[in-house]
Amino acid sequence: MDTTLGWKRRYTIVAMCFVAFMLCNMDRVNMSIAILPMAESFSWSSATIGLVQSSFFWGYLLTQVLGGVWADRYGGKVVLGFGVIWWSLATVMTPMAAALGLPALLVARACMGIGEGVAMPAMNSMLSKWVPIGERSRSLALVYSGMYTGSVVGLGFSPQLINMLGWQSVFYIFGSMGVVWFVWWLKKSSSNPFDDPEISEEEEAFITQNTAARCDLQKSIPWKLILSKKPVWALITSHFCHNWGTFILLTWMPTYYNQVLGLDLKSSGFFSVLPWITMAISANVGGWIADTLIAKGWSVTSVRKLMQSIGFLGPAFFLSQLGNVTTVTEAVILMMLSQGSDAFSQSGLYSNHADIAPEYAGVLLGLSNTAGVLAGVVGTWATGLILDGGTWSDVWGVAVIFYLIGTLIWNLFATGERVI
Repeated sequence: MDTTLGWKRRYTIVAMCFVAFMLCNMDRVNMSIAILPMAESFSWSSATIGLVQSSFFWGYLLTQVLGGVWADRYGGKVVLGFGVIWWSLATVMTPMAAALGLPALLVARACMGIGEGVAMPAMNSMLSKWVPIGERSRSLALVYSGMYTGSVVGLGFSPQLINMLGWQSVFYIFGSMGVVWFVWWLKKSSSNPFDDPEISEEEEAFITQNTAARCDLQKSIPWKLILSKKPVWALITSHFCHNWGTFILLTWMPTYYNQVLGLDLKSSGFFSVLPWITMAISANVGGWIADTLIAKGWSVTSVRKLMQSIGFLGPAFFLSQLGNVTTVTEAVILMMLSQGSDAFSQSGLYSNHADIAPEYAGVLLGLSNTAGVLAGVVGTWATGLILDGGTWSDVWGVAVIFYLIGTLIWNLFATGERVI
């Protein structure tokens, strides 16, 4: 245990990553609110809305593995900094692209996805070097809760800004905030503790003793070895199954409230915030539970399987009940319970990359999140097609099937032990 007093440098790194991920989802979810007045203005069908929503994932898919390779090779500071400034500029340009027409808008959203695509791999690579094993679950949970906080802020403020300043304002204001973060990042971050000029000798020694390896920047990636491991494939396939439902909620929740429950723009935004608040709290609770269980002697494998099983089976159950609701209150409560249990995944599969391959955590996150993003691309687009000829119960039913498949694969093949 680190007994030195005062604020630790690793806390600063975690805090900056938290803010980056908050901005990440602020810039992502503002479209889920803005899409309502945009669709009315441009006369878009549900299929077109699904196309616009999914276009972000086209670029996001491209840089998942590349982001991990770059971060493990050049350092997370460079790669995460690049990602934030790139997606922030793309966000600012979104209204101008929309004015030019649908093709230009799709390109702008894809470009934004390119920037956000490197964020998770770069962060995972950095924290595998900065965060001791005993603090990993709660540190990652805190950083990922930045995404949920970003959803809360984005969904909460977007309706107000749109009503006052027009839908274009959310892209200009949120995108500009990334530029401020970028300046802070350049001044205060380091890719690993060994290159950090501000870290104390005591903290550097503690981190060195309590991470799986020094994890110097990697010059080559053992792809054949990585792809030969069953736990790697369990992580990849489980990430796909998890993200199918997660990204549908991320992109379609306000539309669901509007179409099914008849809520206006402001109300849709407000009720969309509540599940993300639950998720932000639950992720950190799950992180503390996971680290506490490990400290009490539970195996890392048992903890990861327990946390991820909650992250799968909770949403599967609560989403399956949405077809029976008749009031806004019932729907919101089920959404909150679904997202709250989903957040336990931060101490399950999202913490598992550094467990099984600490030297290649960024690359492994890139691989698994590629599968997760593919689920976002297909699931978001498919939801629009389903709704053109089917119902929301059909949408939730498909998500439940993927959650159940993920539960089975994860419990059969996942491990918390180092395999690479």
